[in-house]
Amino acid sequence: MFYYLFDFLDKQLNFPGAGVFQYISFRAAMALIVSLLISMVFGKRIINLLHRKQVGETVRDLGLQGQMEKKGTPTMGGLIILSAIVVPTLLFAKLHNVYIILMLVSTVWLGAIGFLDDYIKVFKKDKQGLHGKFKILGQIGIGLIVGITLYFNDGVVIKEKVFAGRQAAFGIEEPNTMVATREAVYSNEQTKSMKTTIPFVKNNEFDYSSLLSFMGEGYAKWAWLIFIPFVILIVTAVSNGANITDGIDGLATGTSAIIGVVLGILAYVSGNTVFADYLNIMYIPNSGELVIFIAAFVGACVGFLWYNSFPAQVFMGDTGSLALGGIIAVFAIAIRKELLIPILCGVFLVENLSVVMQVAYFKRMKKKFGIEYAREHRLFKMAPLHHHYQKTGMHESKIVSRFWIIGIMLAVLTIVTLKLR
Repeated sequence: MFYYLFDFLDKQLNFPGAGVFQYISFRAAMALIVSLLISMVFGKRIINLLHRKQVGETVRDLGLQGQMEKKGTPTMGGLIILSAIVVPTLLFAKLHNVYIILMLVSTVWLGAIGFLDDYIKVFKKDKQGLHGKFKILGQIGIGLIVGITLYFNDGVVIKEKVFAGRQAAFGIEEPNTMVATREAVYSNEQTKSMKTTIPFVKNNEFDYSSLLSFMGEGYAKWAWLIFIPFVILIVTAVSNGANITDGIDGLATGTSAIIGVVLGILAYVSGNTVFADYLNIMYIPNSGELVIFIAAFVGACVGFLWYNSFPAQVFMGDTGSLALGGIIAVFAIAIRKELLIPILCGVFLVENLSVVMQVAYFKRMKKKFGIEYAREHRLFKMAPLHHHYQKTGMHESKIVSRFWIIGIMLAVLTIVTLKLR
């Protein structure tokens, strides 16, 4: 909203300093600051409100150190995160931008699914919450919306790079010192393409439609048959990964903040012709506006850590965790970096895999040796993985710190893939 106000003041009234709102970097910084203020200042009020409404966490005794002390801690704190993302985005982003609209819809949609789940657990006293199939249906629904929008919307395009050869304007008197250089030029035509970025590959672009080349001429128009199901898979997997990771104080929040910083860098370079040329990545017009959204996202996560770090004063609940994972997935897809998710979201991936492996191994041992043997010889002491380390006696603050360090290492590796090919 402020963008349009100050744009009017700058162009119509020539108001001094109003032009600064044209800069993405300035608006991103403002979004970050406002997000931090909302989550830290108004977050306390929301926590107090949750206390008064007796919106406390129901904790099962799983034999984990310090687990029962968490009973009664306010949950549904994801409302703090959602507010700290949506409000700064509405204030500082260009609201007619298709990417911003898509991110806002995804945030509210997934937050609503998580809120419904928490509401059933807290107020209906149903420990199971929203039935799993309804969660999956909700995730599939937003995956469909995202996939259809990114595939069919005319505002979702890329610009192909064309090289114009030229010779440097020096060394005229000594021809042997002439240096041939080339200058990158982007076509004025915006291309509707389903290309994405492949890490560790020199010519690092992959077109989803190429998987249908066996269909013969005109196969490209059927690329949505591959793209949309893939989007649904990514959104569902990453959303559930963040949900599973949210098991101990500050783990999901801190990990998401680290991921958000990297996504912000990737969005900025993808929406800037100079950096896109230097890094030899595709230029995506208007995607730079996403930096404002992700700045608010990082600010919301860091601000929430003020209250969510050990010992937590509030839990985000599914209201926050489902939204965090979904936001990361949709954002990565929008900037065509979804194939980097296994690296960047490695913590989420390992947490997810630990659950899958635990269940699969238990079933195999049960079938082969019986249930008693299976119970005594589990693959992990407990799943997901962070609970396994708790069972070994490691304090949860140390587990969180080490997972954050791993997350930072993966984040650096993700950025390095821009040049490591």
